[in-house]
Amino acid sequence: NSGVMSLLRPLLLDVVPTIQQTAALALGRLANYNDDLAEAVVKGDILPQLVCSLSEQNRFYKKAAAFVLRAVGKHSPQLAQAIVQCGALEMLVICLEDFDPGVKEAASWAIGYIARHNSELSQAVVDAGAVPLLVLCIQEPEIALKRIAASTLSDISKHSPELAQTVVDAGAIAHLAQMILNPDAKLKRQVLSALSQIAKHSVDLAELVVEAEIFPVVLTCLKDSDEYVKKNGATLIREIAKHTPELSQLIVNAGGVAAVIDCIGSCRGTVRLPGIMVLGYIAAHSENLSMAVIVSKGIPPLCACLIEEHEDHIKAAAAWALGQVGRHTPEHARAVAVANVLPTLLAMYMDTRSSEDLQIKASIFTKKALKNILQKCTYLPALEPLLHDAPPNIMKHIVGQFSKV
Repeated sequence: NSGVMSLLRPLLLDVVPTIQQTAALALGRLANYNDDLAEAVVKGDILPQLVCSLSEQNRFYKKAAAFVLRAVGKHSPQLAQAIVQCGALEMLVICLEDFDPGVKEAASWAIGYIARHNSELSQAVVDAGAVPLLVLCIQEPEIALKRIAASTLSDISKHSPELAQTVVDAGAIAHLAQMILNPDAKLKRQVLSALSQIAKHSVDLAELVVEAEIFPVVLTCLKDSDEYVKKNGATLIREIAKHTPELSQLIVNAGGVAAVIDCIGSCRGTVRLPGIMVLGYIAAHSENLSMAVIVSKGIPPLCACLIEEHEDHIKAAAAWALGQVGRHTPEHARAVAVANVLPTLLAMYMDTRSSEDLQIKASIFTKKALKNILQKCTYLPALEPLLHDAPPNIMKHIVGQFSKV
């Protein structure tokens, strides 16, 4: 309101380099604060000035200018688009080739904030030639640069199979896979995230990730002391398991089911969620794969999630996973039923005190899970306790099972 932008703008062209840098830093901090101030930077015609200076100034100024661009671009697709339109993206890509690792890092960070918004902006990043240079950045010795470059590759890959393919074509998978065992937890988080964002799109992309020999190495991440490494490791396994029975079988053969079960047992809250879904996806594919989950003692930790967790979506995921395990044959259904899951699922389904979110999810997931298990369950001692409380739409399945005996 006090016209700070118009005062700072001429300082970007000051003859004293430290004044230029400090002015850029001040603008960056203002723009970082909220989208109104970022909008003011765009409307104040400051971006073209920054772009112009990016090509010739010293490394300190380049870092400060990249910080301003990142601070503006992070708020919305519209503000990120303004950065692209003023030609800043091309200058940022040139900065990825800078000799100074700090400049590369600042440029990579700004590019990631542009790419993460949507596929159009991500495509603009690809078209500007950023991907091969980012793959070079993850091979640099500086850990901070590796982290940001891996994070940016993740942001590019997440939107579509085509964008993920451009990252793959630049040779990213092999270099990312080599870093799964890096001792730096923050780097591992980003590496696992990038591989997940590639693998999630299609069977072909998931197979390319698997061919980089991530198993059994990735299973060590499930024992990591860092919660986000655990979560991202389980997410990567989930994005592979969901595609085909063959990929799920590969995870089973590598000892993945036992590792995921241990991971679910050793943590709490949302960290459990991808692991729960891994077991559900594996069990869904076939009788044999579901039996692998049962034999590895996967049912008790899933039951524990139903009882211990307070968050609705985690309970709903555990209910879904148990439904996938129990839906194949009477033997599968019995394995779930003897764990005393059915009364818990029924109570969840009938719980009127649940939040609106859980009621929607419960009526979809919990009812489906109950139906899946009940339609195969011939173990009457597990069915009898339900006769007193079950509503008619569930009762018909229970009575149907009694009539088969």
